[in-house]
Amino acid sequence: MSFSRARVRGRSHRLILSRYPTVGVFDDIAGDEAELRLAFALEDLTLRTPNRLAALPEGGLVTGPTASIVMAAFLHVADEGGRFHDAALGAWYAARDVATAIEETVHHNHRRLAASAGGFPARLQLRELVAGLDAQLLDLRGAQASHQELYRPDDYAASQAFARERRWPFAQPGEDGFVYDSVRRSGGECVVLFRPAAVPLPVLQGDHFEYVWDARGELTVLKLTSVDRA
Repeated sequence: MSFSRARVRGRSHRLILSRYPTVGVFDDIAGDEAELRLAFALEDLTLRTPNRLAALPEGGLVTGPTASIVMAAFLHVADEGGRFHDAALGAWYAARDVATAIEETVHHNHRRLAASAGGFPARLQLRELVAGLDAQLLDLRGAQASHQELYRPDDYAASQAFARERRWPFAQPGEDGFVYDSVRRSGGECVVLFRPAAVPLPVLQGDHFEYVWDARGELTVLKLTSVDRA
């Protein structure tokens, strides 16, 4: 497989469950990478999560305002991984517009709830994280026909293997990330960033949304706040 790189600029939008604190708990107590590594190592002990911190080489962490939000995407991930990461280390996923971010998160949360006999009705609140984007990314857009294995709806084995061979820090020098077509929203685009430093700080707080499923699993998306995007 051969793909070119593209410079991708603009805003990116990531939606996460709002149970996470708006201000990272480590932002004010970890002044440098050594202190942040210690804080995350202690957190790993309490959460009993795999030691993903060890996968990040020295200099691989970011520090400063909202750094803990970024690092959480790499350290606190589901064991089954995602489209372009496995259990060894997470990644920062975002969409290039809010509508795509909503469709991506609706799909994954609906699937999780539907797998439980008592999943519906349900309400989830999510908050938007807005980050700048200016990076050279491997361009996978338009490859659905020629590389269908990277765009399978729910089977990530091939796409995870593809990424593992190319992503930083497992490949050297390694790709900073990919830009690719959204599987959940036609015409939407997403990015995945493999290097924490590729996410510019600070990450800004955007809107809050609430996903409301009725007893039949029918969804209503509510916008709880309105942020000036000028």
